[in-house]
Amino acid sequence: MTIEVDCLVIGAGVVGLAVARALQLAGREVVLLERERSFGTQTSSRNSEVIHAGIYYPTGSLKARLCRRGRDLLYAYCASRGVAHARKGKLIVASAPSEVEVLQQYMETGRANGVDDLQWIDAEGLAQMEPAVRAVRGLWSPSTGIIDSHGYMQCLLDDFESAGGQFVRAAPVLGGRLLREGLLLRLGDAESTEVRAHTTINCGGLEAVDIAARLEGLRVERLPRPHYAVGHYYTLAGRSPFRHLVYPIAAQGGLGVHVTLDLAGSARFGPDLRWRESIDYAFDDSRREAFVHAIRRYYPQLRSADLRPGYTGIRPKISGPEDPSRDFWIQEGSELGANGLINLFGIESPGLTASLAIAEHVCSLAAQ
Repeated sequence: MTIEVDCLVIGAGVVGLAVARALQLAGREVVLLERERSFGTQTSSRNSEVIHAGIYYPTGSLKARLCRRGRDLLYAYCASRGVAHARKGKLIVASAPSEVEVLQQYMETGRANGVDDLQWIDAEGLAQMEPAVRAVRGLWSPSTGIIDSHGYMQCLLDDFESAGGQFVRAAPVLGGRLLREGLLLRLGDAESTEVRAHTTINCGGLEAVDIAARLEGLRVERLPRPHYAVGHYYTLAGRSPFRHLVYPIAAQGGLGVHVTLDLAGSARFGPDLRWRESIDYAFDDSRREAFVHAIRRYYPQLRSADLRPGYTGIRPKISGPEDPSRDFWIQEGSELGANGLINLFGIESPGLTASLAIAEHVCSLAAQ
């Protein structure tokens, strides 16, 4: 069976849902494909659920621009649609005097990125805000928050379907080929459907590069190589001693083993950063003591036995350990000889925060 559609979005993670919704609301006829039986089962549901302010990312990068814009859009959307969220605020802490210079760099980068509400906190102020935390100085980010990511994705899907969009589950993309105008894709659904699409947006997340590589006639040498960076999360047993999110100085390729809170107030620590050759969500407890060591630098009262294995998430990176902080890559099909295709590669953190801004950006590209 072959069907024709105006616009096809591959992948119903948070970014795919936001993109599909935006295109449908813009007047396009959109079909959203998902290989799983539900939305948001991978990266979108295995993260810290943080609304980032936009502090860390290189000024002028897509991450910086789309995070800052997306943050404001996301808070407004949550308020208008009743999505559970909270502006808890975040403390970035220097555990030693030698780290204060890094905080200064964060302050400068954040201001350059339009984050104009950062405040210095001295040791006395830190003790008042977070009595359990030990640090010499900190940066306070009041616009950092937390969100119910599943509730947010459900609202995006409701908006999309209410506007007339079609969500197709259990329909993996097996392959396809380029047409003079658009693409013809083969699906692995029960009917072995072929879909002819005028515009295709590849929001495949961890599999985005593999999906693009399956398209016959594409210039595959211009595709990035996927890398899988797994992060572990531990939950803290008992009542949380923290009132806000607490972040140490960032580690290479991530933001370090930090404290986040869920909307019920429970604390969790993570993620770390480990590289794997394939998509594997197995929890490896062998580096528990490395976790404990990292956390005790700012929370010295932690007992190893109070850490409970939580879950893992995998960042869809497009660079490996040698360059782990690469920018988002939103690739137009003209680079690959594929008119009507837009690939979203390396959409890791702050992808959740930036999702509505990414959708704006993609809609603009698709309209051209």
